[in-house]
Amino acid sequence: MSSSSMIRSTVAHLRRTRFHRPIHRMFSTQQVVVDHYTSTPNIPPAPTHDNTTPRQPPQPRLPNDVHERNSLFPPSETRTMSGITSNVRHDWTRDEIAAIYHLPFHSLLYRAATVHRMYWNPSEVQQCTLLSIKTGGCTEDCSYCSQSSRYKTFVKPTPTMKVQEVLKAAARAKEAGSTRFCMGAAWRELGNKKNAFGHILSMVRGVNDMGLEVCCTLGMLTSDQARQLKDAGLTAYNHNLDTSPEHYPKVISTRSYEDRLNTIANVREAGISVCCGE
Repeated sequence: MSSSSMIRSTVAHLRRTRFHRPIHRMFSTQQVVVDHYTSTPNIPPAPTHDNTTPRQPPQPRLPNDVHERNSLFPPSETRTMSGITSNVRHDWTRDEIAAIYHLPFHSLLYRAATVHRMYWNPSEVQQCTLLSIKTGGCTEDCSYCSQSSRYKTFVKPTPTMKVQEVLKAAARAKEAGSTRFCMGAAWRELGNKKNAFGHILSMVRGVNDMGLEVCCTLGMLTSDQARQLKDAGLTAYNHNLDTSPEHYPKVISTRSYEDRLNTIANVREAGISVCCGE
């Protein structure tokens, strides 16, 4: 039987079945927790559905500085769960990475989920909001990106948003339950955009003053720019490597792989958490 036939058969069976309790309760009795560390401390505990036992009050959020945050926790010991052993490491060898890479997908998924449960509440998520503060018109030639000015796409270039527009959007995001607010700009680098950078620093300060974590993706940064962003209250910086060094020139020609590594190094040295993928 094909997967689509199995799905149709299962749905038909569920429609014919008479359940004695709501179907959503059959599959999970554990409630999803949105963001363990809240943006507003000292809120009175909310009553439960039966108005008897109050929930624990939310905890204040962790420090913005990644080094300060890490210093709150002792060095991680080796942990074991369901036959899988894990510890926090930064000295992986190529052979070890290759072994993980070549694992069957479901084995990899199981191991990843198990390790996640060793360190985190599996039912806890953080709600974040992402805003494009400057869309389209980018001079880079990234072959995957519809915001590049090199290609004909349906993305309409827009100028950088005003500071107050961004802060109003952040306030709406907080009201909707987000505890992190991310801002992205479509350009190669901050470079000598002193006026635009000044506005971005005001945005970061304003969002941080709301009690939200602040994330940005603004292209390449100098070490001085990274330090200024950190001083303004930036929590994390997104800067993807996109692909391997060997394949990089086939995807992008307007910057080098080393350019990306330099920005990541500048961000780390400033004490900002790095969000980086391929």
